[in-house]
Amino acid sequence: MAFTTTLLLTFRLAAVTTLVLFVLGLPLAYALAHSRRAWKPLVEALVSLPLVLPPTVIGFYLLLALGPDAWLGGWLQRNFDLQLLFSFGGLVLGSVFYSLPFMVQPLQAGFENLPPQLAEAAYTLGKSKWNTLWRVLLPNMRPALLSGLVLTFAHTVGEFGVVLMIGGNIPGVTRVASIAIYDEVESLHFAQAQQYALTLLLLSFGFLLLFFRYQGRFTAWKH
Repeated sequence: MAFTTTLLLTFRLAAVTTLVLFVLGLPLAYALAHSRRAWKPLVEALVSLPLVLPPTVIGFYLLLALGPDAWLGGWLQRNFDLQLLFSFGGLVLGSVFYSLPFMVQPLQAGFENLPPQLAEAAYTLGKSKWNTLWRVLLPNMRPALLSGLVLTFAHTVGEFGVVLMIGGNIPGVTRVASIAIYDEVESLHFAQAQQYALTLLLLSFGFLLLFFRYQGRFTAWKH
């Protein structure tokens, strides 16, 4: 029962994080792809920071920011009675920060690789920017869109340092698969650790196999 609960929590966290990052990352990627402003390198550096920072650094600063004595944590507690530390919501927030570049960078590359004539033709036909985005641009950058979704989901499933720092190891609340593996190995329960690790390995491999097969079919169809 604990095994199933932990896996369901892991994939729930990955799914929610992927959805949140798609909603936030799509307009950010579009803006970065089409901007020539002086602040663009600064934003790109901030977005890419989780790629080079140790996860524990991100987790540590989130721990400080969300604590009850911190400005942000105290404000959330007083005004919304919201305690994000050691909660599922806190895991989502940490995962959004940690997986941000895995969504934004593929989408930004997808937008940059689209010929500008696509959008110009849609505008000429009277399409709004919203319709052009959903009906013209996104369908023509499916590989980039799929890459962002798959990489974000897979990266969130495997994260460890951030979720350990701000979530701890609360069964049914914050105990995701990566934490469970560490906990079982530390307790010398190698059979239980193997169960988690092998399940994640097989599911991740199957997920990536389907992704590359679909991406190959789409590329072949496009050409």
